[in-house]
Amino acid sequence: MIAYKLIKVRKDGTLGPLFIDASRRLPVGEWLEAEAVKRKGFAFRPGFHCCEKPIAPHLKERLSSGEVRKWFVVEIEDYRAETRPANQGNWYVANRMKIVRPL
Repeated sequence: MIAYKLIKVRKDGTLGPLFIDASRRLPVGEWLEAEAVKRKGFAFRPGFHCCEKPIAPHLKERLSSGEVRKWFVVEIEDYRAETRPANQGNWYVANRMKIVRPL
């Protein structure tokens, strides 16, 4: 299934998660397995969190720290839908994900 994910783009061009397991490198074009990582202050919801549309009004694409985040088209497998507030659209939490391309 096709979905969308907001991903951190580091200064060296590598990609990474926004919050959980933030040091992980996410390669393009390879199937990735989700890891169950706990982080203090965050709900424990293992999996890759993706959106049905490239919309996440609660997240910024550019931060004052200089961090840049971009939307990517991803393929997901072995996922479940999570109902979110209407302005966020549906989320998908996937056990497998492949980054296809930037949006």
